[in-house]
Amino acid sequence: MARKKSPKRSRAKSGKAAGHRVPMREFSRSLPMSLLRAREAVMRQFRPSLRRHDLTEQQWRILRALAAIDAIEVTELAHTAFLLAPSLSRILRDLEARGLVERKTAETDLRRGLVSISDKGLRLMEVVAPSSEAIYAAITRRYGVRKLAALQDMLGALEASLAGMGQPEEAGE
Repeated sequence: MARKKSPKRSRAKSGKAAGHRVPMREFSRSLPMSLLRAREAVMRQFRPSLRRHDLTEQQWRILRALAAIDAIEVTELAHTAFLLAPSLSRILRDLEARGLVERKTAETDLRRGLVSISDKGLRLMEVVAPSSEAIYAAITRRYGVRKLAALQDMLGALEASLAGMGQPEEAGE
């Protein structure tokens, strides 16, 4: 007995691209995906250097943030380094065990924890910094000084313009 072919045609045969089930822009053209791909391309350049120094991206981000200040509250560090509090807590525990950061209680409020980079942490940064700067220089040579500066300006402007937008629920999405 011969099977009857279904009257339904595949999306490809009907002229519609396969996978277009939802009226949205192409996945590859979504802003979040473009930003993630660009971030991954950049971080791919830095990871080998961080690995050589037994650092994760998040640990390096924390050390970089701490190197610019004397001390910071843990909650503000989480915001500054774009890390969730539970992740930051674990990472700080690891960095503290390695002697790279120091934690203490704020004198004015014993409930507040302060974090600072230790002398050992600063020495590690001094060792890693030349490699990091060489990577930045290579990226700048490849992409271009003006284009990189313009990109950073545009990303800063994008962030600033979205800051007042609120959450999607508030914007009616």
